[in-house]
Amino acid sequence: MYKLFGNNIEPNCSYCDNCIIDESGRKICMKNKFISDGKCRKFKYNPLLRKPFKPPVLPRYNPEDFQL
Repeated sequence: MYKLFGNNIEPNCSYCDNCIIDESGRKICMKNKFISDGKCRKFKYNPLLRKPFKPPVLPRYNPEDFQL
């Protein structure tokens, strides 16, 4: 259904539509399923739940680095 990032999305409960995160931070599946061998039959990808990676810190350059 969601093809925003391709069809080869690795199942992860943190960005599944069937996942609920309770007050203590535990992930609970609404379908009572668990990932086994990297596969979950009820996995439904939701790109809005995915948290992007932080960008890498860029190095600082001096003006002397650009002189010939």
